[in-house]
Amino acid sequence: MSDSNERPAPGATIAGLEDLLERLAEAARREGQVSVAEMLAAAGQRSFGVLLLVPGLIVLSPLSGMPGLPTAVAVLVLLVAVQLLCRRHHVWLPEWALRRSVSTGLLQRAVRILRPVARVVDRLTRPRLRVLADAEGLALYPIALLCLLIALTMPPLELIPFANSVAGAALTAFGLALVTRDGLLALVAGAICATGFWLAASSMLSLA
Repeated sequence: MSDSNERPAPGATIAGLEDLLERLAEAARREGQVSVAEMLAAAGQRSFGVLLLVPGLIVLSPLSGMPGLPTAVAVLVLLVAVQLLCRRHHVWLPEWALRRSVSTGLLQRAVRILRPVARVVDRLTRPRLRVLADAEGLALYPIALLCLLIALTMPPLELIPFANSVAGAALTAFGLALVTRDGLLALVAGAICATGFWLAASSMLSLA
């Protein structure tokens, strides 16, 4: 883990989930608000893995309780997934979604809650079954399609407090799988997706 007093160089590779949380914590040290764009910038790179990982963490954390934030994240994920399917090398994201912000205090709380989980996850993840987590290979298509479906379920689930946590867990797992080239984690993310889709269907039927 890098020294938290050192800012990551632009484009620096993320070492793991805890490394990303440290970067987000650094972004939350100033007073006021932190935008989604600033969170992505804190990650130090704009790879497809990071563009799924950061939104996933936002929805997985207590930040998902903020009205409108899960829907803004869903739009980002939807656009990333579509551009993944189109094999674009440069991702376009809408300014209105990137401008969505949270208080630094809430972001710091979210980082504190997620940090113990990140330590465990980082010990378990490593490059393996790379063909299932290759951002340049055929595995990219099913991952992008599943993320697209996840994004479509998120806005209606915003009506149920923290119901999007499963979606956040799946997005985080897919993003981290692409960042670390861990195909086994991609399979776990697929299993989380199946659980999330079942919960989403059940919730929508109960609201009908």
